[in-house]
Amino acid sequence: MKILTVIGARPQFIKAIALSLAARDRDGVEEVLLHTGQHYDDNMSGVFFRDLGLPEPKYRFDIGGGLHGEMTGRQLAAIEKALLAERPDVCLVYGDTNSTLAGGLAAAKLGIPVAHVEAGLRSFNRRMPEEINRVLTDHLSRWLFTPTEAADANLMAEGIEPAQVSRVGDVMYDVAKLFADNPDYRTSILMDLRLAPKAYAVATVHRQENTDDPRNLAAILAALARLAERMPVVLPLHPRTAKAAAAVPEAAASLKAIRTTPPLGFFDMTTLLSQSALAVTDSGGLQKEAYFHGIPCVTVRGETEWVELVEMGWNRLPAAIEAGAIVAAIDAALAGPPLARDGAQPYGDGNAASRILDILEGS
Repeated sequence: MKILTVIGARPQFIKAIALSLAARDRDGVEEVLLHTGQHYDDNMSGVFFRDLGLPEPKYRFDIGGGLHGEMTGRQLAAIEKALLAERPDVCLVYGDTNSTLAGGLAAAKLGIPVAHVEAGLRSFNRRMPEEINRVLTDHLSRWLFTPTEAADANLMAEGIEPAQVSRVGDVMYDVAKLFADNPDYRTSILMDLRLAPKAYAVATVHRQENTDDPRNLAAILAALARLAERMPVVLPLHPRTAKAAAAVPEAAASLKAIRTTPPLGFFDMTTLLSQSALAVTDSGGLQKEAYFHGIPCVTVRGETEWVELVEMGWNRLPAAIEAGAIVAAIDAALAGPPLARDGAQPYGDGNAASRILDILEGS
């Protein structure tokens, strides 16, 4: 069985490692990696291949930046040529990026079955490009590999055939089990930044709805600056966020109170997050990673696709994307009683990648 896996953005590199490692150990399974280059900066891309031991992609197209339609269209054309050259049995895509949609659409038009990992997630906010990407990809796919019960329910509500849906768990939990709790993978990042464990917050801001809205960006950074009056706040700065903040005087002023770093490699980021007191983010992946490490989280969005974390109390959404509301959510997260997982694990048992390969090989 030949699988052509399309990746393009930082979160997908992390998700891909679990399945790539599992595929390596299986006779009769060949994986071909295709990197669209949606994240093309070395700190956003190359460092992950080096850190995680991912093989260099057979195909790499540096197609990043520009408007969504332009980027997706260029990726679609490039992926189509690779699919025609490889003729894989399966085209596998992850998550909700433009690369995800381009890979799924290119394969579907060629009659190549599509497998969507992290299927069924919904924010129910069609203003988010990610929501459009994930919905369309789900309806193009032959195999829908879901991480949670809520994702299953979303697909059933949209009329997807139950036989196409397999709840396998979350590949991010696979990766967390591989690396997160192993002290051998801890880095010197805390020492480098002169941070004491459990005495700082880590933040990330990169979603278009926040970076491209000056009011949202200013509000989030103002809230982080106020948090920085109580504890250090470390913000690995996405290139898009840096560019957007420079154009908004209030945001640029708030950044001066925050400890910014370039984008961090996987092990630096894992070490930083796992030893923090709080995560503040608009990232889908970081919400879950915080939970895996037992770190409370505030998600600076109006909704989240990971609804179970809000229901369990591990994640909080501010009442509005305004500085005061975000600070109130931060205060509640820091003041709340210590949370216990009590053995609950809504994301499976850390063997999602093996289940995915079992299903694909058995089809």
